[in-house]
Amino acid sequence: MRIGLIAPPWAPVPPVGYGGTEVVVDNLARGLQELGHDVRLFTVGDSACPVPSSHLYETAPRPIGTTVEEAAHVLAAYEAMADVDVIHDHTVVGPLLAARPRRGIPPVLSTHHGAFTDENRRIFREIARRAAVIAISHDQASRAPEIPIAAVIHHGIDLATYLPGPGAGGYLLFLGRMSHEKGVATALRAAHRGGHRLVVATKMREASEIDYFKTVVEPLLTADDVLLVEPSIEVRLDLLQRAEALLNPIAWPEPFGLAMAEALASGTPVVGFGTGAAPEIIDHGVTGFLCRDEGELSDAIGRIPVLDRGACRAAAEQRFSLPRMVRDHVELYERVLTNPSSIHELHLEADLPVEVVA
Repeated sequence: MRIGLIAPPWAPVPPVGYGGTEVVVDNLARGLQELGHDVRLFTVGDSACPVPSSHLYETAPRPIGTTVEEAAHVLAAYEAMADVDVIHDHTVVGPLLAARPRRGIPPVLSTHHGAFTDENRRIFREIARRAAVIAISHDQASRAPEIPIAAVIHHGIDLATYLPGPGAGGYLLFLGRMSHEKGVATALRAAHRGGHRLVVATKMREASEIDYFKTVVEPLLTADDVLLVEPSIEVRLDLLQRAEALLNPIAWPEPFGLAMAEALASGTPVVGFGTGAAPEIIDHGVTGFLCRDEGELSDAIGRIPVLDRGACRAAAEQRFSLPRMVRDHVELYERVLTNPSSIHELHLEADLPVEVVA
């Protein structure tokens, strides 16, 4: 199968620093190629993903999120991929600019990597007229019931890269953007309440992120805490392997939460809030604790030693492997090619635990 993947233009694939979507695209591209498919990636020129690729921009445009640059990027991408069997677009603008399905035009699939909001629900209602919309969790899909979802496909982790570690580093880990939504201030308070130090590995580029750090987070840091801004993949892997647990007290309905799956693959349990897709990733009392508030979070940190790191790794192998993610996508590609009308079938099976207890 000839498969065209379109990545956003804001970071290389894989990303050098922070970039969840680009990590997923890199994993998917490599996994599809390993299965023998003809994969073509449209990205930026300094990407290192080992599949045939093309680009409009040599490096990522700045500032991030500008409409003209994204539109130019995706228009060039669709021109470059006119002869593939399917196009899998990971941008928001791309499917809107894609031609309506008709003979001679490759079918388009669109993965939504963000939360459904009032603004983008309008956008994805239109995208669903042109493309098969893929959700990355059941919780994400349930928040836009009017939008036909072709499939819910959880992200997969490269288990050859994320290896289990001993968790003997003597610290808790926070891994995410410097923002209220990601819960870094909550993580610091909860860790300190139990006498634990926190390693904060974060993205902090935008003005809002820097302001949040200076006004809210910096006053909470102690001499024992460690702040790392966009550490390399090698450093992140080591941090995950040696952390006693990942703290993930998110304050928004996160559509998936790649850091949680990466932690499990590293044998590291997750302690956080049971919002968004967290209950689809973490088995409460087995691979982590899902809490209702900051007080429960602090109490759960004290119970981390009862969790089995082997069970965390086993959960990642069973549910969040790269081959599983790739197979799910190939099955959808084949279904769309065989029966294009099937892209409007709704799949929201709620067969995963959703109870949130402390």
